Amino acid sequence: MFSLPESVNDLAGRVQAGDRAALEQLLAAVREPIYGLAIRMVGDPDDAADAVQEILIRIARHIRTFRGDSKLSTWVFRIAANQLSTTRRRRAEAGADGGFAQAAAQLEAALAASAGRTSDDQLLVEEVKLFCTHGMLLCLDREHRLAYILGEILALSGDEGAAILEVSAEAFRKRLSRAREAIESFVRARCGLVSAEVPCRCAKLVAPSIDMGLVDPARLRFARHPTRDRAAGLRRQVDGLTSAAAVFRSHPDYAAPPAFAAALRDLLADVAP
Repeated sequence: MFSLPESVNDLAGRVQAGDRAALEQLLAAVREPIYGLAIRMVGDPDDAADAVQEILIRIARHIRTFRGDSKLSTWVFRIAANQLSTTRRRRAEAGADGGFAQAAAQLEAALAASAGRTSDDQLLVEEVKLFCTHGMLLCLDREHRLAYILGEILALSGDEGAAILEVSAEAFRKRLSRAREAIESFVRARCGLVSAEVPCRCAKLVAPSIDMGLVDPARLRFARHPTRDRAAGLRRQVDGLTSAAAVFRSHPDYAAPPAFAAALRDLLADVAP
């Protein structure tokens, strides 16, 4: 997800020379991987799209400062990480203030409210699975969430993750270790996707999720989200996995909204390359 074609490095030089077409090509090349990072960080496709627009504008305005001291991908995702770690709190984040303790209480309350109702609509069950697992990430504070996404889900090396976050490799490893321990502890105690001792209860969560307004059958945010790696409507299976990281890695490779290109051109109208 974080690998960029070698040709992108050539684009950077052209952009710095004032080539606006090269700027559009550069931003088009990085918007998808940035969107993949953003949707995991903010937990909502619409908020992720807003965040990516802000990030791309920052890249456009600061591309002249890139001197090639690091890989362009590292520089790009450093800007993205900085923006995502300091931007205003998003809607989904506000619902996870209590961390894993609150998530556990909400899960048990939802199961109690299900009153034995079990959905056989696989698309709705998939929506609940994806919504729930995105919510798990939001239980981490931003610092540890970024480290977990970079190091565990996207499987970047410790050195590259540290370079993106501008911390020492040791600091990055400590953040990643703490985040991994918190996520795995919660998942293994309560999620049947990875724990044989805990039956999967996603089908039972469909009805209460709809009742509480967390899932809208008419507007599925994740299960119907366009993807980059398969036909619309098809999703990777997240059952029978062995770790929390495997669950998150099995998420679809979400595509940035189709209207992004036109919106980006409008936003860049007054941005000098």
